Amino acid sequence: MLLRIWWFVTLLLAALGLTMGAAHLLELPVRMQYDPRLYTRVTSTSYRYFGLVGGPIQVVALLCSVVLAWLMRGRAGFRWTMAAAVCLALSLLLWFLRVQPVNTAWAEALRSGPAAAAEAYARLRVRWEYGHVAAFAAWLLGFVLLLYSTVREIAPSARDA
Repeated sequence: MLLRIWWFVTLLLAALGLTMGAAHLLELPVRMQYDPRLYTRVTSTSYRYFGLVGGPIQVVALLCSVVLAWLMRGRAGFRWTMAAAVCLALSLLLWFLRVQPVNTAWAEALRSGPAAAAEAYARLRVRWEYGHVAAFAAWLLGFVLLLYSTVREIAPSARDA
């Protein structure tokens, strides 16, 4: 019973963790066409809750996936669950290495005034946008691996059907 509850919680949190990356991905084509001033206004005001709510959800999902992998040791889905946890960790690592430095640079530029902010956004937005895409791809792969490991464990084998 504990394992089933842990699967449910982990899958739910991992699914919720997909939402921020999916939103960034869907917005990307339009945002990349914005002029620097509009891009600055939109990007500096729209994503506050991504970090306040989404960040903790993703960290807890990662921790849950690690515990789930530990609970799965010795079972058929262990390797897939462990690979999922690695992908979720990779997603957060990509975000910290590619996106967070841009967030820091933008915060500094915003304090310097509108012209500096627009220049910084124009210079750094490709890294920020595609950093989110890379993090989303790793998170999506982790989620898919979690789903696969769960289905592999709970689905009846072909000989039982």
